[in-house]
Amino acid sequence: MQKRYMSIWFSTLLTDWIRIKCPRLKDLPLVFSDKAGNRMVITAASKEATLLGIHLGMPLADARAIAPDLEVIENQCHKSKKLLEALGRWCIRYTPLVAVEEDQGLILDISGCSHLWGGESAYLREIVNRLRGLGYAARAAISDTMGTSWAISRYGKVSPIIKSGEELTALLPLPPMALRISIIASQKLIKLGLKTIGSFISMPRSVLRRRIGEDSMERIEQVLGQKEDYFSPITIPEVYSERLASMEPIRTRKGIEIAIEKLLSNLCASLQRDGMGIRSALLQSYRIDGRVIKTQIGTNSPSINTSHLFKLFSLQIDNIEPKMGIELFTMDAVRFDQLDPGQEALWMTEKSMGNQKVIELLDRLAGKLGAQVIQRYLPQPHHWPERSIKKVDSITEPLSLPWRTDRLRPVQLLKVPEPVQVTAPIPDYPPMLFRYQGVTHQVKKADGPERIEREWWLEKGEHRDYYQLEDADGKRYWLFRSGAL
Repeated sequence: MQKRYMSIWFSTLLTDWIRIKCPRLKDLPLVFSDKAGNRMVITAASKEATLLGIHLGMPLADARAIAPDLEVIENQCHKSKKLLEALGRWCIRYTPLVAVEEDQGLILDISGCSHLWGGESAYLREIVNRLRGLGYAARAAISDTMGTSWAISRYGKVSPIIKSGEELTALLPLPPMALRISIIASQKLIKLGLKTIGSFISMPRSVLRRRIGEDSMERIEQVLGQKEDYFSPITIPEVYSERLASMEPIRTRKGIEIAIEKLLSNLCASLQRDGMGIRSALLQSYRIDGRVIKTQIGTNSPSINTSHLFKLFSLQIDNIEPKMGIELFTMDAVRFDQLDPGQEALWMTEKSMGNQKVIELLDRLAGKLGAQVIQRYLPQPHHWPERSIKKVDSITEPLSLPWRTDRLRPVQLLKVPEPVQVTAPIPDYPPMLFRYQGVTHQVKKADGPERIEREWWLEKGEHRDYYQLEDADGKRYWLFRSGAL
């Protein structure tokens, strides 16, 4: 079968994405900017901004001079790759082989797929119209080679579908840049008066190689199909799912328990073959009346212990109301992680069993009281209090650095500091009393100040002077004064 490739180009990917999120930005001149050296430069521009003379690489200050009302989104250019990967996964409904392409595009291997949509013309039209309906400005082209499809999707002006064997003919009127060669090589050719591919493509290879280099010659050979092009398709994560249909509607707790046990046994077996363990599982119970009851559990570490997972589900079986009966059960591993190869030994030794019992206890508590009641924090390499710790969702995540012990810190830290009224004999002394949430606290013991400077490379602001205080009731508080008096 002859290989056929489709290239999809998103000319204004980032600006289209932000406009989908914020419709008010539609029709306004909009740019993305990022830091390059010591200045901010334009990294993406909408069609309206381009018409005003704003282009990629232009300093942001110059762009603002051209358009004072310019909408600017800063430091979001990293979104481009994630967006392309998300759009690539969306395109898998049309072909199983989709890869992210350079210059804001996707490449699809559509060999043997287009006939399902009535031919290549209808196939291309379906994909492009759907993408435009989502809000993205998309252009596409189909040919025998990835390079030709790339060139036609960006520079083509006649037909987006190139018949097999006619790639060279379609490329002849296009500029040198359409061959994906470097900017320097393209400029050399244009300076020599070779402004179209047709003006130099028939020249001896040795002559071209001396002028544009070996890398550019390799690109030309790839576009013409004389050399294999690199294609790395997007991989879709494995889906672990099991279903169990009932011969007769299930109305009893015992029947639901049997269904859960069977589903867990099959699901854990599939995960174990791939060395994975459940972190979160979703049970869906389909009733005869059309209602679907969803029951979800979570674990603190990857698990394939069916008896433990069954106990977590059994805590919520009372919430599954069968009514007239349940005719179908499905169970999905919503989240799964790599299983520790040594985890099998956890069931063998008394010491390891004790550690696993703690994890299982936490799972059961979370199942009864809610996942929000159990939280784990790890230290971060920051001395500013609000950034000194991070919340993690796994009990097995190791420490990246040890907890600080040279300075005492409170067990509980407010997310946002709250104001208090204090009385102190002189400015640098610890408070004698303070008033917090309408209650006056008499200070009996105090220590400080401990000065903590703000992390200037992250944000601007004043330093803080912290005091450790103990009131008459023995309660301890960590207060600070912001800035110098």
